[in-house]
Amino acid sequence: MSTAQGPQKGRAQFGVAGMGVMGQSLALNVADHGFRVAVWDRHSERFDELRKKGAPESLQGYSSLEEFVAALERPRRIMLMVTAGAAVDSMMEKLEPLLQPGDVVLDGGNSWFLDTKRREEAWKQKGLHFMGVGVSGGEEGARYGPSIMPGGPAEAYALVRPVLEAIAARSEEGVCVTYVGPDGAGHFVKMVHNGIEYADMQLLAETYDLLRRGLGMSEEEIANLFEQWNKGIAESFLLETTIKVLRKKDPETGKPLVDLVLDKAGQKGTGKWTVQVALDLGVPVPSIAGALDARILSSMKEERVAASRIVHGPKESLSADEKANVAAWVHDALYAARVVTYAQGMRLIQAASNEHKWNVSLAEMARIWRAGCIIRAKLLTPLREAFTKKPDLINLMLADNIAPVLEKMGPAWRRTVGVATRLGIPVPVFSASLAYFDSYRSAELPQNLTQAQRDAFGAHTYQRRDRPEAGFVHSDWS
Repeated sequence: MSTAQGPQKGRAQFGVAGMGVMGQSLALNVADHGFRVAVWDRHSERFDELRKKGAPESLQGYSSLEEFVAALERPRRIMLMVTAGAAVDSMMEKLEPLLQPGDVVLDGGNSWFLDTKRREEAWKQKGLHFMGVGVSGGEEGARYGPSIMPGGPAEAYALVRPVLEAIAARSEEGVCVTYVGPDGAGHFVKMVHNGIEYADMQLLAETYDLLRRGLGMSEEEIANLFEQWNKGIAESFLLETTIKVLRKKDPETGKPLVDLVLDKAGQKGTGKWTVQVALDLGVPVPSIAGALDARILSSMKEERVAASRIVHGPKESLSADEKANVAAWVHDALYAARVVTYAQGMRLIQAASNEHKWNVSLAEMARIWRAGCIIRAKLLTPLREAFTKKPDLINLMLADNIAPVLEKMGPAWRRTVGVATRLGIPVPVFSASLAYFDSYRSAELPQNLTQAQRDAFGAHTYQRRDRPEAGFVHSDWS
């Protein structure tokens, strides 16, 4: 598609700036739903790529930002699909003099939520609207229906709502987009979504490792087992994706392709941000932190290979009873650990919402994650029910429809972690999730000793359990 020439039949109703894979997919999605779309990119050859992908005449490309902005009806609605960080600020700087009060610019990348807050506040002073929009679902989601998490001015959302609702995924619970809250709320929720995604992926990797090394199952056997699981309560997009990965054969060798993938996992930063923000807000997210650590440890491939020659693990084998039951135990452990991971993520969103006065609805977040996004899963239905029944629920694990399930699956969860530990197979997120569960349900924890130690070496004081009203005191421990 070359730069549009000549008179237009009508101004475009929506603009997309940045024609990378996600930008192209999103623009085609908008055009598919009957909107006239203007797109911009520095590389005009990408317009030709769009035509090859079936872009209709209602989608027109512009290599000049001035022409792109002029082609849009007012109030203009422009989605930025550029790399998070400096590229967003650069685009805003270039667009600002071309815009008029009331125009809306949406950032569809994975931007740091405080950057979004800063940008929204700066443009508000100039009469312009800026929104941070989380978009989940990858290339396919952007093309055919993502889960969308918009944050920013409510009046700006009203202007873009018809487009976002048209292009979003749909589930039996409705369209997978909702107004998340002011300023950085949308990008914060998307960040936590990605943190949960880290933990969910790691849990599936640990499950695969246990079945492979513990039971000696082949990739095909594991895929068949996962297919059975995916018909029940464990159903999820990531489990479905895992089945496809396990079944893929390498065309060169005929071996399972996953066996030829180097065990070094990358990351783009949203998982790290989630853990950092959780520390700042004082919210424990050990499952997400464990998944992040697992990726970092995986990157230390050379060190791990060297260590494997020096430090040796246990030489244990499974009993007949364990061999017969491990798969069933791991199924329950996977579900329970997933629930606990979501509990941590929702608690973090709740804490940030209170801190920044966003008024985020956790029930709505569960609803819009039910389709389109990477962490879509059947367990989001009971999760939504829990927060619908009690919007201020302080922890998902306490919900009437969740607590009994965790208690029922607890024994299998513990056996899973025990078997893995005995075999020397690392299960950082299974373990961290169980420790979180056990810590949270414990009326008594050993941090009385921790606080006593702090007072003994640093005079940090403590409260007496028999007289808490007396405040903080110090003792001579010598």
